[in-house]
Amino acid sequence: MITLYGISNCDTIKKAKKYLTDNNIEFTFHDYRKDGVNEQMVSEFADKLDWEQLVNKRGTTYRALTDEQKQNLTKESAIPLLVEQPAMIKRPVLVNNGSYHLGFKAAQYDEIFK
Repeated sequence: MITLYGISNCDTIKKAKKYLTDNNIEFTFHDYRKDGVNEQMVSEFADKLDWEQLVNKRGTTYRALTDEQKQNLTKESAIPLLVEQPAMIKRPVLVNNGSYHLGFKAAQYDEIFK
């Protein structure tokens, strides 16, 4: 079972979906905005992936945090922030039969699905 997590209007999500579709790889898409995000999901992502890489530091949501929030960011403080602001979760998160992958590059997906 393959699940792609993200936000449907994200360009990187569109590329990942196109890759999966073009390669006849069946997947389920979980849209953070439509399907929701909860603490258990984000905690699992943070446990399986590097929590610091999970935080999208390039987005406007992260940049809107106070300097104090950014400087004191820990795994424990990041999880509730990511639940509250799912746009701050780096995209996509791909879960493929229990293995977790972050981001999209065609070469990365070639390795995962070879």
